[in-house]
Amino acid sequence: MRFITAQHSISVYLPPRPTTALTCVLRCFPCEPTWAGSPFLHRPPTRPMVTMTRSKTFQAYLPSCHRTYSCIHCRAHLANHDELISKSFQGSQGRAYLFNSVVNVGCGPAEERVLLTGLHAVADIYCENCKTTLGWKYEHAFESSQKYKEGKFIIELAHMIKDNGWD
Repeated sequence: MRFITAQHSISVYLPPRPTTALTCVLRCFPCEPTWAGSPFLHRPPTRPMVTMTRSKTFQAYLPSCHRTYSCIHCRAHLANHDELISKSFQGSQGRAYLFNSVVNVGCGPAEERVLLTGLHAVADIYCENCKTTLGWKYEHAFESSQKYKEGKFIIELAHMIKDNGWD
């Protein structure tokens, strides 16, 4: 008997036996992996030989001798306490801190938003490791009294945790 599949042709001798629905299926699809879940052909699930895990490699590590803020979701370092400008900001999920600079953070496209202090051009910022939106970056302030915020970062407390040297 000769089997022809999409990849190649196989010649196999099969002794005569009674024809059943199962033998018809097995003749038509002898090694088809898509039939693994079929009620006609049961194959136990196979485990992968190597389990791949994602390592926590951050772009920047802040010095362990300083008090730092980290992402609450993946513990990637975000900011040094020395870069904190103000704790009196409000985010969409509660209190937020204003930082002079941050690390391990990506920036989305800038857009104009009306915030509590007026019209600003802001860009959402997210953790580079776990991709969680953390807050925003002030790209441009339209009111002169708000110009000090330009280039600064807001991170909401709901997304960060204190690390290293806090009492």
